[in-house]
Formats: sequence, C-alpha cells, structure tokens
Amino acid sequence: MLPLAALVIRAPWSTVVEVALSAGTVDALRLSLLTGLASTALCLVLGVPIAAVLAASDAWPSVVRRLLRAAVTVPLVLPPVVGGIALLLLLGRRGILGGPLLAATGFALPYTTPAVVVAQTFVSMPFLVLAVEGALRGLDGRYEQAAATLGASPWRSFTRVTLPMVAPGIAAGTVLCFTRALGEFGATITFAGSFPGVTQTLPIAAYLGLQRDPDSAIVLALILLAVAVTVLVSLRDRWTGALR
Repeated sequence: MLPLAALVIRAPWSTVVEVALSAGTVDALRLSLLTGLASTALCLVLGVPIAAVLAASDAWPSVVRRLLRAAVTVPLVLPPVVGGIALLLLLGRRGILGGPLLAATGFALPYTTPAVVVAQTFVSMPFLVLAVEGALRGLDGRYEQAAATLGASPWRSFTRVTLPMVAPGIAAGTVLCFTRALGEFGATITFAGSFPGVTQTLPIAAYLGLQRDPDSAIVLALILLAVAVTVLVSLRDRWTGALR
C-alpha cells in the first residue's frame, strides 16, 4: 500500500479536475475503457473454451498437457514488450500472418485500435483462463452426470448446468481480465504505438506525461487507480449480493 499512498499524498490536487477533464485525458480514458471491454469480451469467447479443455485434460499425456498449459500461461511471465514484438512478427506488415493479410485485403493491423485490443487480449486472457479452470476443477461432476441421465446433451449440460455453477469463477476472471487490460502498457505501445485518439490508452498517456509534465502523469495514474479500484469493488459487491 505504500506506493499507492505515496501516489495519493504527492498528487497535485489543485489541478486534478483540470487535467482529468482535458481533451487528451478524456480521449485516452474513453479508448482504454472501450478497448478494455472489447478485449475482455474476446477473452470470454476464447478463454472459457480453453479453460474447459484444460480442466478436462487430465487424461491426456502429461507432456501434451504441460505444453498446452505453458502456452496458455506464458503471457503471465513474459515481459509485455516481448509480447508486443512477438505480435509484430506474427501480425505485422511483414509478419507470418500479417503479410498475407495485407496482400489479400490491404489492411495492416499494427498501429490501429484493433491492435490495442489484440495486445490487451494477449496479456490478459491467462487471468480469465486460470480463474475459470480453477472453478471447473472444483465442480462436483455428479451434477453433470445427473443431467446426462435425464437426457441432456453434453452442450446443454455444459450451458445449463456447468456454466451457471462456475459463474463466480467466470465473474472473477472477467474482472481480473478487464483490469489487466485497462493497465496494459508494454505490448500495446510496441504493437499499436501511441497515436492520440487511436492507440494512446491511459497508461501510455501517463508514461508520456511523466516525461513532459510529471504532475499530469500523477493525475492520470490516480485516474487509473480509481477506475481499477471502482471496478473491483463494485463488481465484487454486486456479484456477492446476487449470490446472497
């Protein structure tokens, strides 16, 4: 808590409102929220099935299971800048997939708003996958067996029995995923750059502000802190309230 306390204590409170309402800050916050929501939605679409596969992989050969788990969780330990470089090599203008995409459609992904979403998805999806996998592994399999004996198909059993029972894990993973995407910096600036209104998210704006105007950087950091704490507290209270 000490670094966060220092941030609050040293904040230039006399200029907080002015900096927070400036056009650059509003654009960066709006972009961060929109791309964070988009990347979280993408993580849900891709991450929940991956978590289900990992949770059901105990019968697989151990080497295959370990390789799959390593592939899913490596962004947690990989420096974000390295992730951005890897994304460039894959999806850049001369990348393995980006080159053919550019030749076929004329569209280059790097340094665009969708590139921000891709970078955020890459670094934040493991949080969702691990949370959902943990919830699936703790699920009592007898409920799914009971649904099967009553004639439910595997898909119906998964959507009507399994998913509602692991909803708290999905909610927790979603919150972690969103807050991680909101604070993503390294992979984003490497793969998407820093173009105001296009790819300059709030963390990037704070970093650039630290070089020009440290007081404005502190205010931007406070906004990020406030948004992250608000999301964590409000969503958790709402979810636990629904459970009660």
